Amino acid sequence: MNYRELGNTGLKVSEISFGTWAIGGSWGKTTDEESLKSLDYAMEQGVNFFDTADVYGDGHSERLLAKATKGREDEVYVATKFCRQGDIHAPETYSYEQVSTYCEASLRRLARERIDLYQIHCPATKILEEGEVFHVLDCLQREGKVRHYGVSVESVEEGLLCLEHPHVKSLQVIFNLFRQKPAEELFQRAKKQGVGIIVRLPLASGLLTGKFKQSDTFEEDDHRHFNNDGHAFNVGETFAGLGFQKGVELSNELKWIAEGRGSMAEASLRWILDYPEVTCIIPGFKNTRQVEQNLRALHTPSFTQEEQERVKTFYDEKVKQHIRGVY
Repeated sequence: MNYRELGNTGLKVSEISFGTWAIGGSWGKTTDEESLKSLDYAMEQGVNFFDTADVYGDGHSERLLAKATKGREDEVYVATKFCRQGDIHAPETYSYEQVSTYCEASLRRLARERIDLYQIHCPATKILEEGEVFHVLDCLQREGKVRHYGVSVESVEEGLLCLEHPHVKSLQVIFNLFRQKPAEELFQRAKKQGVGIIVRLPLASGLLTGKFKQSDTFEEDDHRHFNNDGHAFNVGETFAGLGFQKGVELSNELKWIAEGRGSMAEASLRWILDYPEVTCIIPGFKNTRQVEQNLRALHTPSFTQEEQERVKTFYDEKVKQHIRGVY
């Protein structure tokens, strides 16, 4: 395993880490037995950072992490998120009283005394503009409940707003071969300020595995079914903002990246890791096989300069015009 420092926090985290949305819910059927087995396998391979949220399975992912990391609390870092249990547009959702309640509930579910990284979970842009929530997080940090804090954002604009606050230590962004905008300005600004970059949806909800056909369908409780058009939450969280049909079409045109790299998924993850500003990627998983497949990217050959230019041209000419939502 390779490790990178999370901004200037001093925390060295595995460059391939994992998100736990899939094992909490909204990605189809899972079992706790398989989820715990997968978490244990990941840690055996050197993974020391997991991302979760209080709304993943209504706290279920946090409880699973508590079980999996018991006795490893000092060596395995956990990041969780808050605000989406309430109205993300309402100022009271971000008050000291409310955020303290969210924080303490997560601590109980995680069975920890302190959250390593506490993140605002894709809040309304207006909340970031006003900035009061950052003072609340400063208070929780002084109280010892939070080690560091950051923000999971939906757009580059929101990421730049967060960088105006000196105690923000990480930004979690959507970044992949179909969603390249953060690399244009945000990455360099974050690096200059010592802010870590955590990449979510590195495989664009599975599109960049190359395994889907346009005729494929998803279970009703899978966000790839109920949020394909952004009916439940930001459309960018599903297929990186691309419609499923268009996404499959575009992924088929990218299959060349797998040549000499094992699989399209390995190549897609490697492309992200080739950015030195990225601290870690957090693909999801539902079983040990998926954990193992994602970890193969550690040994996948990097992209040549010519290949990088080919990918950028493909994105500029064929992809970004089809991305929906603010990004």
